Amino acid sequence: MAFFIQPITTTTAVLCLHVMAATVAVSADPIDVGTRLELFVDDRLINVTEGDVSRQLIRPEPQEVVFETGEPWEGNTSGYYTVFQDGDTYRMIYRGWRHDEKMKAVHKEVTCYAESKDGIHWTKPKLGLFEWNGSKENNIVWLGPGTHNFTAFRDSNPAAPAEARYKAFGGIGDFGGGLVPFSSPDCMHWTQGSEKPVITNGAFDSQNLAFWDTDRGEYRAYWRYFGNGVRAIRTATSKDFSHWENEADLTYPEGTPNEHLYTNAIQKYFRAPHLFIGFPTRYEPKSQQVEPILMTSRDGVRFQRYADAVIPRTAPKDRNHNRSNYMVWGMFQLPGKPNEISVYGTENYYESTPGRVRRFVYRVDGFVALRGGDDGGLVTTKRLQYKGQQLLLNYVVKPGGALTVEVLNDAGEVIGKSGTLSGNAVDAKVTWVQKPALDKGTVQLRFTIRNADVYSLRFK
Repeated sequence: MAFFIQPITTTTAVLCLHVMAATVAVSADPIDVGTRLELFVDDRLINVTEGDVSRQLIRPEPQEVVFETGEPWEGNTSGYYTVFQDGDTYRMIYRGWRHDEKMKAVHKEVTCYAESKDGIHWTKPKLGLFEWNGSKENNIVWLGPGTHNFTAFRDSNPAAPAEARYKAFGGIGDFGGGLVPFSSPDCMHWTQGSEKPVITNGAFDSQNLAFWDTDRGEYRAYWRYFGNGVRAIRTATSKDFSHWENEADLTYPEGTPNEHLYTNAIQKYFRAPHLFIGFPTRYEPKSQQVEPILMTSRDGVRFQRYADAVIPRTAPKDRNHNRSNYMVWGMFQLPGKPNEISVYGTENYYESTPGRVRRFVYRVDGFVALRGGDDGGLVTTKRLQYKGQQLLLNYVVKPGGALTVEVLNDAGEVIGKSGTLSGNAVDAKVTWVQKPALDKGTVQLRFTIRNADVYSLRFK
């Protein structure tokens, strides 16, 4: 846990704080980071902060509208979008649905498919699988039970057979309540996996999802339920996608508000797959408006939530309507954009014109930053057990700002010091004024940050 300490003005007090930080760290077991990428999305690595520095939630920047739902079988209440990369193709599964001005459903729900080569320009192939109003010239891939919340993914389990390379959950009323598994060889031709739900403990009118956890060698599911008087999130694991165990309600640190969370959009962060990144949708029952927030976890059950919306209802338009601001499940580094992460959000729900999906852009690893203000501050990590001889940082230093990093041994002594870092860099190798012997053992890192952001680190 980080100790947030107010700035202290006397030299003696500051020296005492440095000694205290080293003493606390030495008494604790080191954190084994090896060569993996570590983000500052939580306080896992932080031992002590001093002065004008804190963790800062970052909002993604809005970009272009990439998708509209104007086909007769789609409509203004299309939703529960899932996007994922599959080789050099990006795939999308979503629900088509339309309501009139009195919010009455005009037609039944359908499951649709789209694809893209760049994550920006999407096409709706005419698949010829299901008839709609006398024609099969459409992109519908499922018209049976479970279309309300049909949520698919590409199964990266190496043991998954080719005919079940893609999997999905769908459910609620069609099956008496619960989630039923589906499978497909190509993400277009789907087969229902069972007659009865395999997950039943919940309230499932949401985007309920699952994926293969490569780190743990198991499937992980997240779905909606009611708990403590609010819409909340449950999880479970499975070895075969049919038998689910270890059901648990998500937990949060003491003091986290008891809020309605409608969807969850949880996934493994592809650059650091030991981290779970979620964008649950906070729901306000009175206004029936929604906004996605950020939450992160290292075990998939205990999450830290950030209070501010990552996509506010004012960004950039048509998000302040009923249920008009959900986060799409999925994120990518698009071709030619190596320093960006693209995410997507919905807008214009329940309106007379079609619904839309807009792209938003994060800096790589840029969900949360260690931010130093005008007065600057210090951040000292816990003891880190590492592998490698280089330290790489992801950072931005504003004009007039400064960033330095010191390496401390177990006695709290400075054994390495960088030059003053400036500019904007991703995975930049730190250059040293006092070069440390980085080859084995444990170290602490002490950052001095003024008008700068630090997003991630790794040893190489």
